[in-house]
Amino acid sequence: MSGAGVYLYPWDAAGDPGCAERMAGLGVDRVLLAAAYHTVRALTPAHPSRKVVTADHSAIYYQPDRARWSGREVQPVVATWAPGSFHEGAQALRSAGLKVYAWTVLTHNQRLGTVHPEISVVNAFADRYPWALCAANPRVREYAATLAAEVSALPEVDGLELESCGWYGFEHLHAHDKTGSSALPPQARELLSLCFCGACEAEYVEAGIAPKWLREQVRAALEPVFAGSGHAFDDTTIAALESELAPVHAVREAAADRFRSEVISAVREARPGLSILLHTHPDPRRVGANPGADTAALLAKSVGPVLQCWGSIDEGAATVSAVAKQAPADVPVVASLLAVANMGGRVDSLAEDAVRLHDAGATELRFYHAGLASGSDLRAIRSATTAWNEEK
Repeated sequence: MSGAGVYLYPWDAAGDPGCAERMAGLGVDRVLLAAAYHTVRALTPAHPSRKVVTADHSAIYYQPDRARWSGREVQPVVATWAPGSFHEGAQALRSAGLKVYAWTVLTHNQRLGTVHPEISVVNAFADRYPWALCAANPRVREYAATLAAEVSALPEVDGLELESCGWYGFEHLHAHDKTGSSALPPQARELLSLCFCGACEAEYVEAGIAPKWLREQVRAALEPVFAGSGHAFDDTTIAALESELAPVHAVREAAADRFRSEVISAVREARPGLSILLHTHPDPRRVGANPGADTAALLAKSVGPVLQCWGSIDEGAATVSAVAKQAPADVPVVASLLAVANMGGRVDSLAEDAVRLHDAGATELRFYHAGLASGSDLRAIRSATTAWNEEK
């Protein structure tokens, strides 16, 4: 058995005496347990005493070290609906022989973006995104690095898996989302993710980019989209935008690299030798839960990429293959599959997809999400881990 794991929320394991053995029975050797997570409403189909959990704001699920946070204005909030559940769940899972990796969300934080609006992303129209903390903001970098270091130092943790470690922009299914974002062209979603907060505008100025000019360019490019014009983002428009925005993307990529470097350095200092994995994508311009990064740079820092393969398996296998060809033998390349049928997971082909990703070069596998999974979903995960372990 090697490197197969499932995601869980801490409330899935806490208070359920059968959860740990149920996870071990799936044929996995590790659980990705959420230590810090965003707002969510989640089913808990297998839990003996609860079926729906409403986490009404971003929170942490462990007891923080108050001395570590003393004097810091931006601080995490403990989940009142499940305080200490990470500790309880992790201990139960480890007692069943499973490794526990702390699944930690960084820049996706509705609570902190609401309490501290000045550290959230601002678009070209001056609309703030309270769910998205700005990766260029020094206070956000300090918060993220402190959080990651604290989580990595928890005694129950065997590894760290970081989500939204970089830019988080417009791409977000907000509560009762009414944006119709999936219908917007990719270029529009990217432009709506560009940030114009004070920290970002200072970065633009330093790079010789006038924020007022940039804001006007973005607004002008988006107006045809909002007007419903069929000529929005034709080939000519896209080519012109790519040329004009190249320096902007360079600024944003540098800010994201600095953000990741500070987070990784803080973890290395707090827990030398701890396995660090990063939800990412090879395209450095990607934003969201899996923000893009220079894969070669991550691998050089011994940080394992977690690649989401939820769409076409052909596309997922191609992405894994391209990354695996660059990876040193001692750095994992992780592929993630959606394993919940009601969320669109391809559970009927889960075993075949797992083998396909192995053949493409994945050295570890993740299934999202064992806590949300029905009984039939769990059986599909078990079949997929069997196929994966036979390949290993």
